[in-house]
Amino acid sequence: MTGNRTAMLTKLAELDAEHAKAVAGGGAKYTGRHHQRGKLLPRERIELLIDEDSPFLELAPLAGWGSDYPVGASVVTGIGVVEGVECVIIANDPTVRGGASNPWTLKKTFRAADIAMENRLPLINLVESGGADLPSQKEIFIPGGRVFRDLTRASAAGLPTIALVFGNSTAGGAYIPGMSDHVVMIRDRSKVFLAGPPLVRMATGEESDDESLGGALMHARVSGLADHLAEDERDAIRIGRRIVARLNWRKHGPSPQESRPPLKDEEDLLDLIPEDLKTPFDPREVIARIVDGSEFDEVKPLYGPSLVTGWARLHGYPVGILANARGVLFAEESQKAAQFIQLANSSDTPLIFLHNTTGYMVGAEYERGGIIKYGAMMINAVSNSRVPHLSVLMGASYGAGHYGMCGRAFDPRFLFAWPSAKAAVMGPQQLAGVLSIIARQAAGDRYDEGRDAMMRAAVEAQIEAESLPMFLSGRLYDDGVIDPRDTRTVLGICLSAIHSAPVKGTDGYGVFRP
Repeated sequence: MTGNRTAMLTKLAELDAEHAKAVAGGGAKYTGRHHQRGKLLPRERIELLIDEDSPFLELAPLAGWGSDYPVGASVVTGIGVVEGVECVIIANDPTVRGGASNPWTLKKTFRAADIAMENRLPLINLVESGGADLPSQKEIFIPGGRVFRDLTRASAAGLPTIALVFGNSTAGGAYIPGMSDHVVMIRDRSKVFLAGPPLVRMATGEESDDESLGGALMHARVSGLADHLAEDERDAIRIGRRIVARLNWRKHGPSPQESRPPLKDEEDLLDLIPEDLKTPFDPREVIARIVDGSEFDEVKPLYGPSLVTGWARLHGYPVGILANARGVLFAEESQKAAQFIQLANSSDTPLIFLHNTTGYMVGAEYERGGIIKYGAMMINAVSNSRVPHLSVLMGASYGAGHYGMCGRAFDPRFLFAWPSAKAAVMGPQQLAGVLSIIARQAAGDRYDEGRDAMMRAAVEAQIEAESLPMFLSGRLYDDGVIDPRDTRTVLGICLSAIHSAPVKGTDGYGVFRP
């Protein structure tokens, strides 16, 4: 076993431990109580909803990691296939504080809704939530209205929205079924109202109970909010599947060709990433283990060698790939990338960005040579490209290189990280060194070397912690940290989802400086 593999397996074990916290929900006490009431857990509901033996790509499972809120943010989101149709699924976890929404719940839900809209996917909500986490209302109330805005905009755009209500959907949460195209409620279980009996009594003096105020039977017979009345959870899921089956849903993008597995073993991906990210590695070895038949037609292999560009197929879909080879991006790599992105747009080909960069080259020679305008050319091309982008952070993703390789701010359709990835404005040692130089210049001759060493060590430790994938994933700066061996499968699911919408490149770019 190589040192690289050992380091990667250690990181994967740490990742599995954090994922287990999200899967555990509210813990054994609350999941056990949920089962005793005859209720299914959110992932059990999803498993019954999606087609048998089909994958479910869970998104942002570490949302909220490192915050004061539970890992996973009390909601499960992802992409699954229901009756042959790829759908975005959002499932409240009622074992975590009653499924109440916290700030990270909102951000995770917003991201899922964005994915549904961008990729033209039906949206299914599995609802059981006590509404907002009231102690956090100052962070939830104002932005929280976007949940309802997104539902109505999805419906207006022709994207079906479906709500299966498994329990309480109260206060603002009542608008989720209220704004969905199709609503399923469960007899004696679903409760949907703007204000529960205690609040109604306090506000109006009226005496009422849950069932008469917002029960499933009332909404099916009287208010008309429920389109379907289910007898139990499994019946609700069955009805939900039938609703999807009757959507007459069709993909707008081109169909894939026959898929072929890579000739090289995906298991080898664990050996490829050096433990020290300053050590370069050949991304062609990664590409050969994720693309169909390990076939890759490289473009400009001798020009701008720090960036590998070329064409391949992945699960039958055509893709263009840009992969960092030696860390630093020079003017040649920037021009090469801009041209390649233009070619991909002219042929309506999705792009995959494989990150391992320390950024653009610096120094007097390179400033005079125009590194700013050439870096801007690459960022311009990425910004104005309209074919779908997929990003995978394999190693370092620092500085403006992160932007040029389609980081989160540039709206890739999906962005994932390997456990070996790091992203920050610059490396920890470089950032600490810059701050040290600034402090020395400000202090003049009277400078405390011991204090400087302590400051540098503290800054390095802080930046190291804040650039790690679990920290970034906890803040939803990616869509998940994945096992490198799953990269081909994850990208294949994403490419299939992307092709639910039309795939069309742009006809124009901003001004490129000569």
